[in-house]
Amino acid sequence: MNPPRWLKWAREIQAVAQTASHYADDMYERARAEQLLELAAEMISTSADEPPAVIRAALVEQGGYVTPKVDVRAAVFNGDCLLMAKEKADGGWTLPGGWADVGETPRQAVERETYEETGFTVKARRLIGVYDANRIEGQLPLFHAYKLVFLCEITGGEARVSEETSAVEFFSLDKLPLPLSANRTLPRHIDDAVKAYQNPERLAVFD
Repeated sequence: MNPPRWLKWAREIQAVAQTASHYADDMYERARAEQLLELAAEMISTSADEPPAVIRAALVEQGGYVTPKVDVRAAVFNGDCLLMAKEKADGGWTLPGGWADVGETPRQAVERETYEETGFTVKARRLIGVYDANRIEGQLPLFHAYKLVFLCEITGGEARVSEETSAVEFFSLDKLPLPLSANRTLPRHIDDAVKAYQNPERLAVFD
């Protein structure tokens, strides 16, 4: 699902405003950028359950030139079973992962996130796909993000829950758990992961 046009416009206005503010040479340029930012926040607020001030605060949480955030996910197989974690935030199941940290390589990010969420140490072996993380039916994420899904191999550890997960289990591919945590994992991510696992010659996919 593509975001509605108004949200796309609001994101673009916010990106232009924040970038303009970052490079502004004087108070007048910063004031014009601030007006654009307020407009973007008001546009988003009309369809969100938050006042413009709250939306604006979220929009400027990260300063500087605006780029998509990066989410990393691990597809970890054990025979015909796939590792899944249950998120405390929404009760949905997901491939383990999360936001990449500044200074990390993609490999380091997905290996760290998998260990933190599941207790297993893994090695990232292949890139399964690069996705537009905002294509979520019925949801309007505030930030634009990319999702990187990796095929990973267990090297040690044991299953344990974390501050963010309430369950960690391997599931047979014909009995995967529902509901999925849509903000984190969609059926197409799992489908591509299974195809990559079953076919070592399969190329990475991308949106």
